Amino acid sequence: MTDLDQLTQSLARNLKRWRGERGFTLDTLAARAGVSRGMIIQIEQARTNPSVGITVKLADALGVSITTLLDYEQGSHVRLVPADQAVRLWSTEAGSATTLLVGAEARGPLELWSWRLMPGDGSRSDPHPEGTVELLHVTAGTLTLVVDDTPYTVPAGTSATFQAHHPHGYRNDGDEICELSMAVSIPPVR
Repeated sequence: MTDLDQLTQSLARNLKRWRGERGFTLDTLAARAGVSRGMIIQIEQARTNPSVGITVKLADALGVSITTLLDYEQGSHVRLVPADQAVRLWSTEAGSATTLLVGAEARGPLELWSWRLMPGDGSRSDPHPEGTVELLHVTAGTLTLVVDDTPYTVPAGTSATFQAHHPHGYRNDGDEICELSMAVSIPPVR
């Protein structure tokens, strides 16, 4: 199975799942997204690979990120996204481009962090409130992300996301400085 086939299958499965979870009929989703009912049927049956524009319209209508609709990794508390699996959404001949590195479904306060870890250094974090999500992108060196005592190697160019209500920490086990950007989404207080 090619990457495109896998993406088409994932989109079909996830679109059907989220439409069902929202209780939307085909007609309801079509009206909300401004996409034809026939197109949605073709996507859900994995018979077509829609444009980025249509995929964004469907994600917006469902209230989820485009990453959630395209995601084919299921079941883990941690998801690593190597650089070659990031989704380039737009580019020009002049060299401008946007790349969706990683995304997650979350509501509430959102924080953006810049980290610099020297070789041999690290930081542990107590679990955050249930529903807290962290997204990170390593720009230099290699990060060792530890979630529930399981280490994950996250080299430069790779992104990751995880549910931060689990015990977690960040280490630089390498010989180079590790730099990363991190976003933390905290659930709203009820």
